Amino acid sequence: MPRNETEIDAPVEDVWDVVVDPYAYPEWLVGARRIRAVDPAWPQVGAHFHHVVGGWPFRIKDTTKVRELVRPTRLVLEARARPVGVALVTMTLEARGPDRTHMVFLEEPCAGPAKYMPRPLLEATTRGRNGESLRRLRKLVETRRQASSTP
Repeated sequence: MPRNETEIDAPVEDVWDVVVDPYAYPEWLVGARRIRAVDPAWPQVGAHFHHVVGGWPFRIKDTTKVRELVRPTRLVLEARARPVGVALVTMTLEARGPDRTHMVFLEEPCAGPAKYMPRPLLEATTRGRNGESLRRLRKLVETRRQASSTP
């Protein structure tokens, strides 16, 4: 399972607030373009958000569903971008002191062509994309935290 990790200079709750905010995804998740709608029950298990992923001319409209939620330390999503594929994405947060969070991001294809890609190719492309996503997430969380603490 392709795995990426990062350290974020912010409390777990600050990171969690961004990770469970679907409208923030286009700001940090590589490939996310736009959120079309969010179920009123979000982020409860079974709730969806409707998104657009990819770049022109290959934009895909599909959904992402909450499969598991342990507030504020674990979120498992079923991310769909059919016909390309469906992946289980697991985000785990661990406090490293009062103002630091360790985040692990796992992505495993579970349907579609991506599931059958050769493992080294899958790991290389996924690790690079998710590494950039975590860099953006870290910057977003840390920037929001600085802005909220500035008088």
